[in-house]
Amino acid sequence: MKSSKGKGAAKYSKESLKPVDDRKVGKRKAATKADKSSSQKKQRDAKKDPNKPKRPPSAFFVFLEEFRKDFKKEHPDVKAVSAVGKAGGQRWKSMSDAEKAPYEAKAAKRKSDYEKLMKAYNKKQESTADDENEGNDEEDEASAEQEEEEEEDDEDED
Repeated sequence: MKSSKGKGAAKYSKESLKPVDDRKVGKRKAATKADKSSSQKKQRDAKKDPNKPKRPPSAFFVFLEEFRKDFKKEHPDVKAVSAVGKAGGQRWKSMSDAEKAPYEAKAAKRKSDYEKLMKAYNKKQESTADDENEGNDEEDEASAEQEEEEEEDDEDED
C-alpha cells in the first residue's frame, strides 16, 4: 500500500494521521517557549537606549547614499526603494576594487568614529551606573554637542 512515488506520500507521518487524543502534547510546550522568547524580545527592545550611537554603515551603504542621489536625478519617475537597491547592488558588483576603495575608506573612518563614540558611551554608562543621577545633565549636553560636531564633520567630507 505504501508508494514511494508521488508528492503527497511523505507529507503525512503516522503521528499526524492519529486521532488528536492519541497524540503527544508536544505542540503546547513549543507554543509556551515561543511566548517566552517573544516576551523576552519585547523586554530587550524596550531597554534600547536612544542615546546609544548608531552602528556605522558598511562600504556598500556609503556607496548607496551617493548612488541614490545620482539614480534619482537620472530616473526621477522611479519611486520604488527596491528598484534603487537592485540597481545599486548591480553597480556595486560591477565595480572594481579600485573603484570601491574610496567608499571603503569612508566606511573605515566612520567605523573608527563609531568606536570612539562607543568608548565614550560605555564610560558614561559605567559612571551613571556608579553614581546614579549625579551630574547627568552636564554629561548629556557635552556628549550631544560632541555628536553634533562629528555629524557636521561627516557632512562636510561628503
